[in-house]
Formats: sequence, C-alpha cells, structure tokens
Amino acid sequence: MPGMPLRLVVGLGNPGPTYDRTRHNAGFEFIDELARRTGASLRAEPRHQGLLGRARIGDQELWLLKPMTYMNLSGTAVRSVASFYKIAPEAVLVAHDELDFPPGVVRLKHGGGAGGHNGLRDIMARFGESFWRLRIGIGHPGHRDAVMNYVLGRPTAADAEAIGASLRDAVDVLPVMLEEGAQKAMNQLHTRSNSASSDHPA
Repeated sequence: MPGMPLRLVVGLGNPGPTYDRTRHNAGFEFIDELARRTGASLRAEPRHQGLLGRARIGDQELWLLKPMTYMNLSGTAVRSVASFYKIAPEAVLVAHDELDFPPGVVRLKHGGGAGGHNGLRDIMARFGESFWRLRIGIGHPGHRDAVMNYVLGRPTAADAEAIGASLRDAVDVLPVMLEEGAQKAMNQLHTRSNSASSDHPA
C-alpha cells in the first residue's frame, strides 16, 4: 500500500496564555508533541500569521503550523502556507478538538463537513474541504449552550491525561501514515482509541 504524501500538519487553537491547555487547543498540543518528538522548532512567521517549523519523519519532511489568527480565522494561515509552498489540500492534515468523542479517543478522517467547528469552517471556506483531519476527542458538556465555556475551559486532570495519551498515539502512527498509507494508520489508531473509549466512556 502506498504511503500518504503528507506535507503540512496544522494544529488548531487560540494563541496566548489565556487559552493555553484549554480543550479547544488540543490541536496546538498535538503540534507541540510532534515537535518535541522530532526535535523541530517553530518560529513566528508574520507573513503566514502563524508559528511554522519543519520536522523530519523517516525520509519525509513536513511543515508544522500553529495559526496565530485565533480559531475562527485559521484558514488564513493555512491557505498562506499551502499557497506559498504549493501544497495541495490532500497533502494537509489538520489536528483539532472533537466534541463528539470522549477524551482519549482520536480519529483520522479525510474530508467532510465542519461539524460546528469554527476553525474547520474557516479552513474549508478559504482552502476547500479535501484535507485530512485528526479529530482529538475532548468530550461534550451535555448541552449545546454549554459548549463555548466548555471548549475554552481546561480539562480535568483525568481528561488531560487521556487527551495527552491520545496525542502520543497519534504521533506514533504518523510514520505508518507516511510509509504505509492512511488506511493502515486508521486501523492502528482506531484500535488504540477503541481501547481508550472502553476505559473512559462518554
């Protein structure tokens, strides 16, 4: 099975200490974990309105991006970097928080709708929808009126531990995705997530 031609990995979140480690910043945390694992450094790139760095996984080099535009304008930075480096949507992976999954569950998906996520909605509006998504479970507060405060709040210690474990699992399968393809990576990732879900029911 051919590997996946990934060139840009984006983590969604809001900049600044107010939002640090909040549930909505799970995508930022994924990029941080990936940078730590690969020894990559991110630096401010004003023309792209984000923090940008390069990582090497096996024989493949990837751009890592954390948009600094706030969540609802995430597409600005994604489109800027992708346009500058001539990266097609199909070669982009966007990591984001996912209300529909409990903490500890992470899923890989290609294309689809925004599902109410403002960051995804803006990327789709500016860049199209045929990018890959890494959906990082954060759980749901139980009522839609509570969602805003929930995603902008910090998880409990137990939930933070589960989310952290899922991020490490996701970084673990990136080499599989690059070398053996998305389906193999999905199978491996979803098997791990199913185990986490049974340990941490929604």
